[in-house]
Amino acid sequence: MAPMSREEGFTLPELLISTAIVLMALGGAMSAFISAVNLNQATTQLVDANQNLRAGTNLLIRDLLQAARGIPTGGIPIPSGAGSQAISRPSPPGLNYSFDNVNSDVLPALIAGAGLGPVIAGATTDMITILMTDPLLAPLSINTGLAGQATLAADGSSINIGGNAAWFAGDPLNGVFPVAPGNLLWISNANGSTLQTVTRTNPNTIFFDVADPIDRFNLNQPVAAQGSVTQIVDNPMPQGLVTRVIMLTYYVDAVTAPGTPRLTRVWNFGTPQALAGVVEDLDIAYDLVDGVTNPTGVVTFPFVLNGVTYSANQVRKVNLHIGVRSDVVSTQSNDFLRNHMQTSVSIRSLAFVDRYQ
Repeated sequence: MAPMSREEGFTLPELLISTAIVLMALGGAMSAFISAVNLNQATTQLVDANQNLRAGTNLLIRDLLQAARGIPTGGIPIPSGAGSQAISRPSPPGLNYSFDNVNSDVLPALIAGAGLGPVIAGATTDMITILMTDPLLAPLSINTGLAGQATLAADGSSINIGGNAAWFAGDPLNGVFPVAPGNLLWISNANGSTLQTVTRTNPNTIFFDVADPIDRFNLNQPVAAQGSVTQIVDNPMPQGLVTRVIMLTYYVDAVTAPGTPRLTRVWNFGTPQALAGVVEDLDIAYDLVDGVTNPTGVVTFPFVLNGVTYSANQVRKVNLHIGVRSDVVSTQSNDFLRNHMQTSVSIRSLAFVDRYQ
């Protein structure tokens, strides 16, 4: 009969050593797993920040490429001089800026706003306002003397559209919106021109009421000595044109969503549209052309250099710097992830000049 074998287990030292080895292996695996999770989180946050950066800049760049389209190089006259009142500018929440109608009697195609945005992370941000004519709605001829013509009222308070119902209604299916309250109409004839806000309409008439709440700009100022509709009326009334103007304003909104500053776009004086967050930096500078000095990096107008005064009408290039951060703090760095972009946009509609030719 064979002897019985002994059943022996691990000794205590062997158990401790094997447990330590297993724990070390598990610790290494867990550390690698945590690093992978953190790396994936950081990558996701960086991708989100970059998407915000692209979303926030693409539309701004597109609008800048169209800036000044159809706008006279000198700008459009606005109410100024004796009897004029302040003209409101679309502004970040809690701020109320005005267009300068004291030192200027026109609204240029680009209106700078250096340092007018909110302070974010200890630094001020900029804003910009852009003018262009509506490329889809053709100008309307008025006071042509032809049957069915559109006519400007003798006091300039309204336009009878005559037989131009199709122009008035637009073509919404093809992106041509009808003429509506809040629209900006540039009325011009041989006597001059003015920018008016549509306050109400009926099937035959467009009205420019004074002190109407819809005219948040306060552009309808017939008693102003310059730039008002009063200066362009006459008897007989000259033939002229009515052109729809689009005003776009960009700024950073740090109020509507606390802790999440957002790049915001405003069409005329309409409802602000948030484009992207979280935007921490919006810095805008301008390169000018005078054929001699060609100043660069200008941030506000009028700009004086060596006794020469430059205006926004001499802008040829807009330089953008936009910074964004992640929505949440990275667990790896214990801080937000940030990314920045710089680009330049040539404003060809302002008689672009290639300084390098």
